[in-house]
Amino acid sequence: MSVRKKKDGSWEAVISWYDSLGKRRYKTKRGFKTKPEAVLGEARLRLEYEEVSVREKVDQQDTFADYFKNWYIFYKKPKVSKITLKRYDYVYNVLDRYFGKTLLKDMTRAKYQRFIVKYGQNHSPNTMRKINNSIKPCVKNAVYDEEIKKDFTYGIELIADKSKTTVVEYLNISEIKRLTQYLITDLDPKYTSNYMILTAILTGARLSEIAGLTWRDINFNFKTVAINKSYDYTNQTFKPTKNESSNRIIKINDTLLNILENLHQNGSKPNDLIFTNNRGSIPTSNGVNKALRARLNELNINKRNFHFHSLRHSHVAYLLSQGVDIYPIAQRLGHSDITTTTRTYAYLIDEYKDKNDQVIIDGLDKLSDETVLTTALTKFKI
Repeated sequence: MSVRKKKDGSWEAVISWYDSLGKRRYKTKRGFKTKPEAVLGEARLRLEYEEVSVREKVDQQDTFADYFKNWYIFYKKPKVSKITLKRYDYVYNVLDRYFGKTLLKDMTRAKYQRFIVKYGQNHSPNTMRKINNSIKPCVKNAVYDEEIKKDFTYGIELIADKSKTTVVEYLNISEIKRLTQYLITDLDPKYTSNYMILTAILTGARLSEIAGLTWRDINFNFKTVAINKSYDYTNQTFKPTKNESSNRIIKINDTLLNILENLHQNGSKPNDLIFTNNRGSIPTSNGVNKALRARLNELNINKRNFHFHSLRHSHVAYLLSQGVDIYPIAQRLGHSDITTTTRTYAYLIDEYKDKNDQVIIDGLDKLSDETVLTTALTKFKI
């Protein structure tokens, strides 16, 4: 697929594909006056091709892999991010390699479980969970459409290589405090990366959510920030948040409020994106991560795999250390339920388990008087 400019100044859109005999085919639409019109024309060509392709397969029996691909193209592609779409492409390739010509109607729980066992032997729990979670709604759709009678993903036990589990690095309390103080002393409205890093530390928000904040999203009276969109770096415009539950209003502390108010007075204009720098743009992901690594190096904090998203994990670690319950943490992060939070941050929760266990034990001991207990138990001594 491509768009290109002709010698006469007009634009054309071209798509290509391979037919069932392996011969490459082309379809071209010409006469567009501008590049955006050609891009839109290319999208229409692609949609027309996909619709024809699917209609041609209506009377054919789909393989499991092909059914999955058709499902995510028409049900997911129009509304998911590019990253999520890449995951669906990845899952399709996995299914195509493993199941080959196996028809959807011939799939069983036993076949699917064998796939999970074989593929899971060399892949992490996170990878296997994402693969299974991508496939399950597709299979449910097939049941609903009466393509198959039973959901063969039901009750499947996920198998994975736990040694491949990736644990994200995070900052301990001392390191968080040092970084926060250091950033505060190095603020300059012309260079907004430090402001974005501080916002991540103090809110736990994602980079795209922070980049998409405008001054309308900050309520200085109620001390809140509304996260209701994210920033699309590719097109330099707004896009929806990761999912519906990511739309949220969270409380912010006085430190962040004062920092933002100072930036408001000395930085970008009232209706601009908050973190617009002196070049009139939002710092890129690479730029912010480069700034973060520089600050850590200056503080002699050695975290080899630490990146901007690790600040979200550090935020959770700090809240847990302060005894904050997992439910309000989940709401603050924009998770639809605490299952996502406990699964994603299980390693942090386990770290504070001993501390919480001691709090539980101490609390239970307060239910009884030690003297009364000693007296009562003495009665049974011989």
